[in-house]
Amino acid sequence: MREVAYSDLADLVGKEIGVSDWIVVDQHRVNTFADATGDHQWIHVDVERATREMGGPIAHGYLTLSLIPHLGADILRVTGVSRGINYGSEKVRFTNMVRVGKRVRMRQKMLSCQPKAGGLQMINECTIEIEGEERPACVAETISILYGA
Repeated sequence: MREVAYSDLADLVGKEIGVSDWIVVDQHRVNTFADATGDHQWIHVDVERATREMGGPIAHGYLTLSLIPHLGADILRVTGVSRGINYGSEKVRFTNMVRVGKRVRMRQKMLSCQPKAGGLQMINECTIEIEGEERPACVAETISILYGA
């Protein structure tokens, strides 16, 4: 994990920040996400049918996207911060399916860091990779604002 001071965040612009550890996307995680969102489409939660018709269930695209904060916590720790907020996302693309049982990780690159609303607005390119797959599952530009302590 990389550690950087709030005052030095802009030094990371244009650089890869790091890569997270791998996590398994298991059926329990998929089912829990389905319950939380109400998205119980069979391709995600009906293991027998999904196995029969498409080789196995797949994770929700939005589940993959929602892993960004969890995976990002393995990549960067910023010191001297009082709080941070998610401001939004841009250019979200789901470029490959995550089959249940596969492992994913995130590669993060800082695209920009600018003053905004009394803090620093960061835009990061987040690429969710699937172990053993050439194409990533998801590529998204996330926007967050961190406030100094």
